[in-house]
Amino acid sequence: MDRVITRRQAGRFLLIRQGLAGAWRFEGKEGVMDWMRSVRCLQFDPLNVVGYNPHLVLQARIRGYRPEMLDELLYRDRLLFDGWDKNMSILLTEDWPHFARRRSGVLDGRMANPKIRELIPQVIRRLEERGPLSSSDLEFHEKVDWPWAPARLSRAVLESLFFAGEVIVHHKEGTRKFYDLTRRHLPAEVLEAPDPHPTEHDYHDWLVLRRIGAIGMLWNRSGDAWLGIGGMKTAQRAAAFERLHRSGRIRKVIVEGMEKYPLYVKAEDVPLLDEVIRGADAGPDRASILAPLDNLLWDRRLILELFGFDYRWEVYKPAAARKYGYYVLPVVYGDRFIGRIEPVLDRERRELVIRGWWPEPGVEPEDGLRNGLADCIRRFMAFTGAERVRADEGARASEIRSWFAL
Repeated sequence: MDRVITRRQAGRFLLIRQGLAGAWRFEGKEGVMDWMRSVRCLQFDPLNVVGYNPHLVLQARIRGYRPEMLDELLYRDRLLFDGWDKNMSILLTEDWPHFARRRSGVLDGRMANPKIRELIPQVIRRLEERGPLSSSDLEFHEKVDWPWAPARLSRAVLESLFFAGEVIVHHKEGTRKFYDLTRRHLPAEVLEAPDPHPTEHDYHDWLVLRRIGAIGMLWNRSGDAWLGIGGMKTAQRAAAFERLHRSGRIRKVIVEGMEKYPLYVKAEDVPLLDEVIRGADAGPDRASILAPLDNLLWDRRLILELFGFDYRWEVYKPAAARKYGYYVLPVVYGDRFIGRIEPVLDRERRELVIRGWWPEPGVEPEDGLRNGLADCIRRFMAFTGAERVRADEGARASEIRSWFAL
């Protein structure tokens, strides 16, 4: 039987499912892996104002999180790897076999530039002889056509091998990637496992189920939540939803006032949804700063419908066209979005500067919320390594100090 719930219940379910509301459920490196197993995908972005997107996602959910935890899981423990899913992402190594179709034919497809193909054997030999290499370690300086913009041939060859699964990111220095042969670093049982999806329908079902799980609750509407999935058209996605629902692997949820577009949850998440419907106590409220590409925000139209929170990431807008600021991040408290913050990290001074704060209409600085925000900023300082925090001097500096008890 389909469940009928309110917008607030749907939003609360999403926040609890994501580890953003109630008592802390995830802690340390083990907590990172537990959360990753629940969502399977963590989006990457190269901008680093107060931390890279994956680290910002994790600091909001993992008690005591530090960036080196993720780096170790990626580049020492090899339990995670860099790959393509929701655009560039961090994925579970155990999921490697599921992406066989995506890797298949890369070198024969759009990356089949003859100049690239000619150099592949040479680059593989260099990797075999010298180990991890970045594009700067190769002397192929000629530019070739490449997705987004022309690129040096050395980069194009390495990225072709990367998307084909022949090499993985061995480690990074900032955003500079060093690649090595995949077979040196991932276990044979993973690399030699057969494709778990014998038919295209099986593969599409897995993709849809995966995206629902990455967010927690999702509808069958086009939008950014489906970015990075190639080869699945709207009708094919709708058919996958139907098959998954018919088989009982996903359950339909009707949100009051949103009846035109039902939402879906994974079958294993129904007990949590029922707890939310019963009004079970999930634990004390806490405040968290979210990443701009947080899993919760993958479908911003859904967030607007459920929470009334209209978030637009303005980094690519001209300064004069921005409503808020360059790197403005959402803030949640309890089961609602309460505002937006623009934090900037002065790395030389080890100082966190709050450049801007915009509370949502109707949100007032009562004591519980102010204490929650103060605790949130203390956690954020520990995450960034900041030793001090201050409000950026300006017309609203005193208001910021009052809200965050600075």
